[in-house]
Order: sequence, then structure tokens, then C-alpha cells
Amino acid sequence: MISNLEKYKKDLEALIKKGELLFMAMQNDCYPEQFAEALGVEAKEYIKSLPIFKNDYQAWYSEAKVVIKQLLPDRLSDFERHYEKPKPRKDITYDNYRIEDYLQGLNVTRGLVKEKVVGPDAAIPQFEQQLAILKSVSSRFESSLFDIRQLVQADLFDSELEAARELIKHGFLRGAGAIAGVVLEKHLAQVAKNHNIQTRKKDPTISDFNDLLKNGGVLAVPAWRQIQRLGDIRNLCDHNKDREPTKDEAQELVDGVEKFTKALF
Repeated sequence: MISNLEKYKKDLEALIKKGELLFMAMQNDCYPEQFAEALGVEAKEYIKSLPIFKNDYQAWYSEAKVVIKQLLPDRLSDFERHYEKPKPRKDITYDNYRIEDYLQGLNVTRGLVKEKVVGPDAAIPQFEQQLAILKSVSSRFESSLFDIRQLVQADLFDSELEAARELIKHGFLRGAGAIAGVVLEKHLAQVAKNHNIQTRKKDPTISDFNDLLKNGGVLAVPAWRQIQRLGDIRNLCDHNKDREPTKDEAQELVDGVEKFTKALF
């Protein structure tokens, strides 16, 4: 478990470092003269070592999104908002200029003299906020509220769901459903534990955990209904001998379980 933790820490540190270099590259793109002047004699070599923001940002953004979705899901929409152009947007201003505009090289001017209204430098604070959100993930590793077992479980769940997908490919639908059902039950048990929700039942089921989490305010009704549906498919795979589960049902179960293991904590 310690080695897994260290691996996650190192990967996050590398991602943050790359983000800091991208931030420097962005400032150099927007204010090249001031940037070089601030660095002095070392400017030329340092600037050569910087990544090209427009080439490297998308890969960084995609990787950072995955990390935030897993470890800080309540900040994911904020992170995405700093990148995506707001819709609808009647006018482009400094406040609503986004990184997506920056990547397109968008400049807004007015009048015959092309007076600047807003330009790429408006994206600097947007990226600065994205980087700050990513850096805040680091505290999760030290927080007593974050159980590292979830990181280990996430890896195990991914492997088990991949095995379930292979079973579906080869027509072993009941087996695939049984595996996915166990993953969902284990995950719901962990979520209940995270929120200090306890059950008196010795062997609680998916349905039991689902109701507890809804009554405890962790699950909204739409999510509760989705899990209820997944539980029904699991029961069909495990117990119902009246008919065989269909391939679509087994696939729905595996996909649904994957969704909740990634988004519900």
C-alpha cells in the first residue's frame, strides 16, 4: 500500500511540475519582453527549455482532469470551467475569456485602429486557477479524511471490471454480472463507511446500501434509481433461473458499476 501511495504522489508531483512549466510558457508567450527582462542573463536558455503551451496543454489537461475526477470530484466542474468557453456568450470580455480561446489565438479589438479589448493574456488567471486546483489535490494524501485504501481498491476494481468485460465477449454473461455485482457492493460499502453510515444487517446487499446512502443524503433519487436497476440486473445474473441475462444487460451492469466507482465517493 505504501508503494502505491508513493507512486500516486510522484505522478501528481510530476503533473504539477509540468503545469508550472506550462504556466511559465504561457507568460512568456503573452509578455515575451517583460519575461526575458525578469530572467536576466539566464533568459535565453530557460525559455528554450520551456514546453510549447499550445502543443502540450491538451495532454496535461486530460491527465489533470482524471486526477481531479478521482481525488477531488467536487472541483472538477470548476477545473473544466476555466478551459471551456461559456455558453451562451454574447460578448467576449476579460472575465469570460477562457483557455480554449487562448489555444485558438483569439484577439478581440474594436474600431479602425483595432484597439485591444481582450487577448490571450486574459487566459493567464484561468490557467493559474486550474493549476491551483490541481495543487490542492496534494493535501488529500495527508488528510485523515482521505482513505488511501480507495486508491488500492480503484486499481482492483478496474482489473475486475476488465475481467467482466472479457467474460461478456466470450458469452459468459452470468459470470460477468456476478463479478460486477461484487464490485458494486464493495464500493457502496466503502462509500457508506466514508460517510459514517452504518447498517445493522450482517450481510447487507446492494439494495440495502443503496437505500442507506439515499436516506443519508449521499445519493440523489436519479442515482439511487440507477443503482437499483444495476442491482436488479445483478440479481438476474446471480439468482433468476427463469431466463438468461442478455448481453446488453450485462454490459449495462458493467458500465454502470464503472461509472459509480469513478464518481461516487
